[in-house]
Amino acid sequence: MANRTMNRGMSFGVSDVALECIMAYIDDPRDRDAVSLVCRRWYDIDALTRKHITIALCYTTTPDRLRQRFPRLESLKLKGKPRAAMFNLIPEDWGGYAGPWINEISDCFNCLKSLHFRRMIVKDKDLEVLVRSRGHMLQTLKLDKCSGFSTDGLLHVARSCRCLRTLFLEESTIEENDGEWLHELALNNTVLETLNFYMTDLGKISIRDLEQIAKNCRSLVSIKISDCEISGLLDFFRAGTALEEFAGGSFNEQSDNYSAVSLPPRLRRLGLSYMGKDEMPIVFPFASLLKKLDLLYTMLDTEDHCQLIQHCPNLEVLEARNVIGDRGLEMLAQNCKRLTRLRIERGADEGMEDEQGVVSQRGLSALAQGCVELEYLAVYVSDITNACLECIGTYCKSLCDFRLVLLDREENITELPLDNGVRALLRGCQNLRRFALYLRAGGLTDVGLRYVGQYSNNVRWMLLGYVGESDNGLLEFSRGCPNLQKLEMRGCCFSERALALSVMQLTSLRYLWVQGYRASPTGGDLLAMVRPFWNIEFIPPRRVVVTDDLAVEHPAQILAYYSLAGQRTDHPDTVVPLDPLSLRNL
Repeated sequence: MANRTMNRGMSFGVSDVALECIMAYIDDPRDRDAVSLVCRRWYDIDALTRKHITIALCYTTTPDRLRQRFPRLESLKLKGKPRAAMFNLIPEDWGGYAGPWINEISDCFNCLKSLHFRRMIVKDKDLEVLVRSRGHMLQTLKLDKCSGFSTDGLLHVARSCRCLRTLFLEESTIEENDGEWLHELALNNTVLETLNFYMTDLGKISIRDLEQIAKNCRSLVSIKISDCEISGLLDFFRAGTALEEFAGGSFNEQSDNYSAVSLPPRLRRLGLSYMGKDEMPIVFPFASLLKKLDLLYTMLDTEDHCQLIQHCPNLEVLEARNVIGDRGLEMLAQNCKRLTRLRIERGADEGMEDEQGVVSQRGLSALAQGCVELEYLAVYVSDITNACLECIGTYCKSLCDFRLVLLDREENITELPLDNGVRALLRGCQNLRRFALYLRAGGLTDVGLRYVGQYSNNVRWMLLGYVGESDNGLLEFSRGCPNLQKLEMRGCCFSERALALSVMQLTSLRYLWVQGYRASPTGGDLLAMVRPFWNIEFIPPRRVVVTDDLAVEHPAQILAYYSLAGQRTDHPDTVVPLDPLSLRNL
């Protein structure tokens, strides 16, 4: 009897107690998934010891399934709308409602301390339900690019979540009624470490409340705010002695008080909105210590970027607009040898760019040779060549995330197609996990598309725009990419049938989004990819009003993904869930 009892407590010679201790050190979700498949006992121990889960699309499972599978979760990250929603390509009411998840969390997840919603619709009543049940335990709340709530919902959070260490609201759409939420946060919280309402329209912000937060929360290391006059933050900066990151604020052209601004001594990550040439001296005293610099919303020209970069030899992360120009990238290559992440966005106001303010193969080639520790590179370019892409593949061996968009405003491009350069880049950068290539017609032939499939052995997410010449290219591509889980495509020439067949060949694919393709008369060609647990949604063409004088035609879209939840029922009229029967009736 004793031996039988011992055997029940052992699995492959490892006791349950020892196995639980071992499991605690396994953080990679793929390793966890593999362990859970060994036997039923390992599956059960994984369920009891898993502390964090990321659900890449909220409709791939249900809240009650999550609770049954992982009852002791301490941290949950949940994504709603597809990435295309960030570019206004998905209808606003597509879905991604947090309510059902919050109801389940409130009732059942007694260990939950951290909650991260991304691109979801979160209502005030959802926040009220959440804090009523979990407010006493919640340490992290991230509403990341979310919508549907107001400052009244934030007021519930500020009053009830007194253990909150992180409140993150960046780029969320928030209805502002008043600034009482920030006042309550200042009164009730003494342990806050990160506060972020950067890139929101929250304007009813009291500087006195910010000062009070800095005084009360001695562990406050990161704060990113909306527009708030920098010259009014002198006392806040004096009180925030532990601050390591600051972003936001604004500069008033009428003020001359910026010489008195002294930033906290421990600051290592900085982003000053609307900073111009005259305000740059604020940064110089500690520029040599900076590790991250956000220049996306500054008023600097190419020369200003070069001057500032010269003072930042320890920079590891830089975000800027393409006004930085090739000269700015050359300056990075010369001065910032520790750079690991670089993001260059397209300037919203192209009139700000002078004749030097373009990024091309010249700057990128210099960057690749000078900043060989790069791990992340996302860039909008005005011109690119095969030799430049080959240079990146030769020198940037640590690159794991590469995204390139070729701007369409330039008519004369030095060299197309880019087949050989893309092949060289993929062959050289074996660590790539995320890859985006957004070109123009003729930028990548079917041969180049085959290279992408052949040499993307470790890529899990991919965005392709305006690539390939025919269905043959897509089918050749889909014979490779053994680990590709998410594929997004825009403006390509492929037919429905080729899309469906390629999905069946991409054995690891879990998610597909396509905008712009050759549709069949009935949509019936999509039947080739219909199978159990595979949801297919169709978003018809629509006209989107951008301004009073401008409207944009959006082509039809296909969204398909694996789901244990079945076809969702909360879709709007602009989304058609597709199954074999509905396809035949189109």
